[in-house]
Amino acid sequence: MNPFDSGSPRQEESRCPWARFSSWLECVCVVTFDLELGQAIELVYPQDVKLTEKEKTSICYLSFPDSYSGCLGDTQFSFRLRQSFGRRAARFRDDVYNRDAPVILQREVSHFFGYVYFRQVKDVSVKRGYFQKSLVLVSRLPYTHLFHSLLQIIAPEFFEKLEPCLEAVCNEIDQWPSPIPGLTLNLPVMGVVLQVRIPSKADKPGGSPVKPMAKENLLPAPTLLPTIHDLDLFKCFQPVLIHLQMLWELMLLGEPVVVMALSPTVSSETVLALVSSISPLKFCCDFRPYFTIHDNEFREYTTRTQAPPNVILGVTNPFFIKTFQNWPHVVRLGELRMAGDLPKQVKVKKLSKLKTLDTKPGIYTAYKTFLHKDKILIKRLLKGIQRKRPSEVQSAILRRHLLELTQSFIIPLERYMASLMPLQRSVTPWKTPPQIRPFSQDEFMSTVDHTGPQLTSVLKGDWMGLYRKFFRSPNFDGWYRQRHKEMTQKLESLHLEVICEADLLGWTKDKSEVEIADLILKLREKLTKAHRQQLQVKDGLLDHLDSFINSIISSLPEDLQTVLTNH
Repeated sequence: MNPFDSGSPRQEESRCPWARFSSWLECVCVVTFDLELGQAIELVYPQDVKLTEKEKTSICYLSFPDSYSGCLGDTQFSFRLRQSFGRRAARFRDDVYNRDAPVILQREVSHFFGYVYFRQVKDVSVKRGYFQKSLVLVSRLPYTHLFHSLLQIIAPEFFEKLEPCLEAVCNEIDQWPSPIPGLTLNLPVMGVVLQVRIPSKADKPGGSPVKPMAKENLLPAPTLLPTIHDLDLFKCFQPVLIHLQMLWELMLLGEPVVVMALSPTVSSETVLALVSSISPLKFCCDFRPYFTIHDNEFREYTTRTQAPPNVILGVTNPFFIKTFQNWPHVVRLGELRMAGDLPKQVKVKKLSKLKTLDTKPGIYTAYKTFLHKDKILIKRLLKGIQRKRPSEVQSAILRRHLLELTQSFIIPLERYMASLMPLQRSVTPWKTPPQIRPFSQDEFMSTVDHTGPQLTSVLKGDWMGLYRKFFRSPNFDGWYRQRHKEMTQKLESLHLEVICEADLLGWTKDKSEVEIADLILKLREKLTKAHRQQLQVKDGLLDHLDSFINSIISSLPEDLQTVLTNH
């Protein structure tokens, strides 16, 4: 057995065709240009994957760059689309993975990601004069770096050999171990072995990237991917470095933002970089790295009869400039220009200037930041450019800064939330677990003066105002719900443990059959809930409780035993 693969049994996978494949990908699509139909899906693999017509149409349009982009050669980008209503996921597997994965890497429940490798080259044998085709990996996992690295290996070969090559690759992926948080896995594909570590919720944020594992004598030697999801942040933010503070606040508050770029590569990378800027906090609003006028949500997101929704859209079609004139924040990116040896920074401009199709690059917004800029960071990054510091080092500096900023903001909230948890001694076996105290914004704000972000951040500004606005955002709602759920489950685990430590057998001695039956039903309900929610309890505790229930039942009269066994 490979020491880096999961050693857990996979009986459920052996019973289900393509189970291992589907733990990584939903399907692989080939989208081509048909003279009569326009963009059309030429192939879906595995062939028995059920995509709705709506999903197929969306994948078709999102897999080709807008004609305005003029993408010649090979282009890679990402998109995200809403799944059709009523689609059912493999919930048990998702629950286990999502329980142990960082919130930012959890498997999507209601959206798909699309990772695209598009090729457009001159071809005289084709009527239009061009060969145009996209290979698309559709997944619920936000593993941007891994899937684009995978496309770089398989797409060039696929465009030469077509379907047989794709079938072989899918069969190889179906042999991969499932992505289990905390494990380092070797993933063979087309003669290459990719070595990746799946991040875990238990990892320290901002910890060291994966180190190569030298224990194995694998041939070929594994290609180490230091990350499965991180982008080159520095490359993405180069033209907006001096406005990083503003963009971080807009993401934290879940404000409606449109990113207009010249290509889907830039639009999708910028949107994904913005979403990741508040990590480890989960971005709980909708985001579309690449969005077109054919999108199913186009009308919903561009209506002028109501306020713009909490969503980030990445677009390339100049038509959108007119469409999004009523949006509060528009980031217009152009070609990266240099001012001497430094990248030219876009300026903040009034929204009223956003009118013509040839609108200049800039951030069109009336937003005033709550916090001051970190001038030391900007100087450090600009000096790094002058000294030809590698992009990955610049990205690491940026990521560290954004992580510390987000943590400075979120730690006081985490500390206050922990204070709402009942004391452990108040959890007793004979009573329902006590309730978590309600979150009081006023009570929290009264703690900020003494235990607020100023303890860990040098940034000055109106932290109180930022918190007040954050409380009205979907990101606060998502964070609070997640923390409340985790705390409730912790209480359930503690309650189970004190029940198992109690003298239940002694309690039953002077009780009536009705009271004992009632206890058994309640304990069974607890046991079912613990299994369903994958509660983390001491090893053997659930088995101990199960055997206790069975021993109590066996001591009851036969007629009652029959009733309880069949219940």
